[in-house]
Amino acid sequence: MKKPVLVVMAAGMGSRYGGLKQIDPIDREGHIIMDFSIYDAVKAGFEKVVFIIKKENEEDFRKAIGDRLSKQIQVAYVFQDLHNLPEGYEVPEGRVKPWGTGHAVLSCIDEVDGPFAVINADDYYGSHAFKMAYDFLAENQDDENLYRYMMVGYKLENTLTDNGHVARGVCVTDEEDHLLKINERTHIEKHGEGTAYTEDDGATWTMLPEGSTVSMNMWGFSASILKELKARFAAFLDENLEKNPLKCEYFLPFVVDELLQEKKATVKVLKSEDKWYGVTYKEDKPVVMAAVQSLKDQGLYPQNLWEENK
Repeated sequence: MKKPVLVVMAAGMGSRYGGLKQIDPIDREGHIIMDFSIYDAVKAGFEKVVFIIKKENEEDFRKAIGDRLSKQIQVAYVFQDLHNLPEGYEVPEGRVKPWGTGHAVLSCIDEVDGPFAVINADDYYGSHAFKMAYDFLAENQDDENLYRYMMVGYKLENTLTDNGHVARGVCVTDEEDHLLKINERTHIEKHGEGTAYTEDDGATWTMLPEGSTVSMNMWGFSASILKELKARFAAFLDENLEKNPLKCEYFLPFVVDELLQEKKATVKVLKSEDKWYGVTYKEDKPVVMAAVQSLKDQGLYPQNLWEENK
């Protein structure tokens, strides 16, 4: 069986934050959030990382992290290209927005041919998540008629910011922690003593139970997901291009949900107790910097991540 590979989605520009937040340092040593993810991934057993980026960001990305990390782990790049569409389809006039996380992962189809984990570039997941993901991918294979995937789930309250709202996939699982469905909530925030979401710009709020499991887009797949993403993309375009030509997105969780409903896949939800950190808003950065220093002070990371590996 092939060794699991790590895939990092880094093609988004971070519209709420502004600029390439994925390469913004979060400590005095100049590390970015991805440094911590790759450090944890290497410790867990990953030996190769594939970065999904925009072609126009390649030089900045290589300077900020790719060249440095190539000393620690095998590095490959794939490009999420707006014009990478099935034959017979064209980019709608005026569209600049990428096609979403499903399209991003599909960009890896010529680079990844075995099990792989997927993460966002700008989220801190914690070392436990990478260990669980690697072990699952190394130990599980698809059955003849069933794909065996995984997702790392987090406690909702461990994934919030004080500086605005967040989008999270709220998970519904069975008694054995297999995913049944994901309810995408695009506007979740702290609300009084609890957490709530709104779907009508704050006119009404629905409370979410404490301890709800949410997705932070950390998935584990066999190569079968790439085949499925490719096969389903044209149908997505047929359904959505007319309705929302400039902004419709081919989301990875939507495809996973289709496979679950068709009983073609199972997704084991592995639960992490770690706290998520991310810079969704500029105001989050000091919080993340303080948290990173605290993790170092606790001995979970060396002050300079890569010094010991030089």
